[in-house]
Amino acid sequence: MSINHSAESRIQISRREALRRGFYGAAALSLAGQRVSVAGDIIPPTTVIPGKVKAKSVIQIFLWGGMSHNDTWDPKPDSGPDYTGEFAKTLPTNVTGIQIGGLFPELAKQADKFSLIRSMTHRNNGHETAAYLMQTGHAPGERLAYPSIGAVFALFKSPGYKGRLPPYVVLTQPQGRFSEEGFLGPRLKPFATGGDPNAQRFEVEGIVARGITDDRQKARRDLLGKMNTMGNAMSANTQLVAAEEAKKQAYDLILGEGKNVFDLSREKPELRERYGRHTFGQDCLVARRMVETGVPYVVINYPGGWDTHKDHFPTMRRQCPQLDQGLAMLLQDLHDHGLLESTVVWCCGEFGRSPKVDWQPPWNGGRNHYGNVFSVLVAGGGFKGGRIVGESDAKGEEVKTRPVYPVDLLGSIYQLAGIDSQARLPHPLGAEAYVLPHASEGAKSAGLLTEIM
Repeated sequence: MSINHSAESRIQISRREALRRGFYGAAALSLAGQRVSVAGDIIPPTTVIPGKVKAKSVIQIFLWGGMSHNDTWDPKPDSGPDYTGEFAKTLPTNVTGIQIGGLFPELAKQADKFSLIRSMTHRNNGHETAAYLMQTGHAPGERLAYPSIGAVFALFKSPGYKGRLPPYVVLTQPQGRFSEEGFLGPRLKPFATGGDPNAQRFEVEGIVARGITDDRQKARRDLLGKMNTMGNAMSANTQLVAAEEAKKQAYDLILGEGKNVFDLSREKPELRERYGRHTFGQDCLVARRMVETGVPYVVINYPGGWDTHKDHFPTMRRQCPQLDQGLAMLLQDLHDHGLLESTVVWCCGEFGRSPKVDWQPPWNGGRNHYGNVFSVLVAGGGFKGGRIVGESDAKGEEVKTRPVYPVDLLGSIYQLAGIDSQARLPHPLGAEAYVLPHASEGAKSAGLLTEIM
């Protein structure tokens, strides 16, 4: 029997949550209430994998639209101009035998810190369906709308997470290809910051507001406290106590830890320059600051995207240097802060781009959607650096050796984080659902990435 996805995604709001939202409708206050309710109202599965957890946090850099693998991390310099286009040049890296595209000189110096999967595949060429597949591991079109890996992390990690920021944060705009929280409902939805970290003031939705100083915000808090006569008279009421706790957490966000994390003026100007004074570079710096405070899952949705049917080569010339600068500095900075060993960084789109350049109108030198084979960069959190996993054929059109499927990649990240990928998820209607599909469900898998774990 089919289940209505819109109905299944709505988890009933508890009386306590309704009171909380009624008293404090501002975005930041709802945000704080969200963190409490994740830990208190949805009972997450137990982390059951024995042994030491290597990955405490994850930074996912999502190159939505799909970045060309041929022009970047799986170059084919001998494939001819119909395949290389303008980018036949390659660069040696600091790891003998590994070469990458010529637009990535900074990453070439950091190759010992990351590994490249050059045989990622799912053969799905639709933006929404491929994004869903890459971020949930489940086939699109099933009867349930599964949560993304970020929502699963938020679910599992919330009980032990003591930070004031939400456990699942997106910089800066939600990607919108699918509902990341799936059937887990709005309390596991990622918090999208909005704003621009490269602006003079990073105006974060509900935390750093335009035109409101800290003194003015404190005055508002004090006035609200004085006017809350019912709350003061009924201070023993458990529901009002919960609402007060939510308010306290919200102000901790507005005036304390949350505000500080997003205040990049606290960093040295030279470091900001090394990340790059562009939105993506500063996104990477904010992501490092967030995992430094213990945020379990951070997504950077690349500003502008990589859907380069047209203007492919000009777009690559503009965006690849920014990706190179920001990502290379992120890896170096995580390493310098002692965080790379406990932070998984993974970077890819929902698919790659067609290896053969489409010179015909209206594309005039574009590359189209391509899910047959593409590349993924992984680093940290237990992933070894300086390795290549799998191989594509001579023109980058098909997997040649060691196919890697979405369940293999996500399962490996879950394994490093101590999350049981076969654990049952709490479905609001009681449906049987698991973190990743079982082999009996027909999910394609070639096994975990043990060669780099």
